[in-house]
Amino acid sequence: MQRVMIVGQPGSGKSTLARRLGERTGLPVVHIDTIHWQPGWIERSPDEKTRLCLEVEARDRWIFEGGHSTTWENRIARADLLIWIDRSPPLRFLRVLRRTLLNHGQSRPDLPENCPEQLANLPEFLKFMWRTRKTSRAKMRQFVSTAPSACRVVHLRSNRETKIFLESIRHAQGQTLQTD
Repeated sequence: MQRVMIVGQPGSGKSTLARRLGERTGLPVVHIDTIHWQPGWIERSPDEKTRLCLEVEARDRWIFEGGHSTTWENRIARADLLIWIDRSPPLRFLRVLRRTLLNHGQSRPDLPENCPEQLANLPEFLKFMWRTRKTSRAKMRQFVSTAPSACRVVHLRSNRETKIFLESIRHAQGQTLQTD
């Protein structure tokens, strides 16, 4: 395992899984939000986001979590593991609400500095999550079904499945070993 792609809808647990997997494997972790946003909640242009994603994807080793689906085909072509975190809308909404409240006024680890969580942005983000809950999941399901045969696919639907998956990974001298 050298290149891991993690996808899922907001609040599914992508960032948390990426951090935990990075700790176990020693692979560098890249969060899409650090590419999407600049400090102060300034959104990068689509071309700039694509350029930065392609730079990361060209590296030999990474855990890359998140969207910018424009580069998904390139990312999956290089990935040796694709993880789809597929959680229910109520749980995802609850998680987004909780992380916003717990991190209010602070930047999360998966965001650039000076991007503090703001309650004022929450209603619009929850509306976005509601509007895209079905179409985004369908898009991910379709994407996952087209993964190349050389890319292992893991579909995580629960905390238990996620825990079992993480326990199957162990860290040894900077190399990742799969336990069976």
